[in-house]
Amino acid sequence: MHLAPRVPSRAIAAVTIALLATAVGCAPQPEDKASDQASTSTGTTCAKGKLATQTSGKLTIATDEPAYEPWFEDDKPANGKGFESAVAYAVAKQLGYDKSAVVWQSVPFNKAFAPGVKTFDFDINQVSISTERKKAVDFSSGYYDVRQAVIALKGSKAAKATSIAGLKSLKLGAQVGTTSLNYISDVVKPTQQEAAFSKNDQAVSALKNGQVDAIVVDLPTAFYITSAEVTNAKIVGQFENQGGTPEQFGLVLDKGSDLTSCVTSAVDALRKDGTLAALEKQWLSDAVDAPVLK
Repeated sequence: MHLAPRVPSRAIAAVTIALLATAVGCAPQPEDKASDQASTSTGTTCAKGKLATQTSGKLTIATDEPAYEPWFEDDKPANGKGFESAVAYAVAKQLGYDKSAVVWQSVPFNKAFAPGVKTFDFDINQVSISTERKKAVDFSSGYYDVRQAVIALKGSKAAKATSIAGLKSLKLGAQVGTTSLNYISDVVKPTQQEAAFSKNDQAVSALKNGQVDAIVVDLPTAFYITSAEVTNAKIVGQFENQGGTPEQFGLVLDKGSDLTSCVTSAVDALRKDGTLAALEKQWLSDAVDAPVLK
């Protein structure tokens, strides 16, 4: 999934979603030996600050531009503010790179997980882990569990929906290449062709202008949009996760990257010591539950 429109200040009411320890990509090394064990791909080590990165002694992290809240604050990934910025720096520290050694790079959302050699060490940009995407890139273990949610303008027909069936006749939209768009086509299966937007702020504008009846975004983004950006909109509800494995955001790496096991070990260590849960609480905060659409 992708994210919400940029605004200059944080005013978020979000939701606590438990982080689950589901490892993907290369199996992680034991956390207490992460700095000594070899990567599964080429035998390079996870020695802190000495990984086989794009630039020696530096860690190159990519995300989209603009970088939206609540994942990043003030469109400045390097400031350490916002959930994903904070997670990125926590992973960097776990790998042995302080803030001054982190280099940020702008990479469009779809390009991050498209086939081809990457110019970054890892990308953090609300990219959901999927079997299809893993054909082209590696993922770390999941750093955040997420559900998709529906937003509609208050008083509209869409706002009154209480089930998936109530959404079927509506014009729904989401950002292209996201699991949000997949939920429309695969779960709702509306009678009207869904609208795909290149950027999430375009989807929000379409909702404001009445071009779509409702849009689908991830739940924290939905809380942010309705509390800070489109205050005459409401969260209609959230979808249940499909299948036995929850949807998770993962860090994206080049296919077969020497860093995959090291980065996965770093994410797992941050989950185990409570860092990820603390960052989620700090940046996504606590909120009332959205109703579940069935």
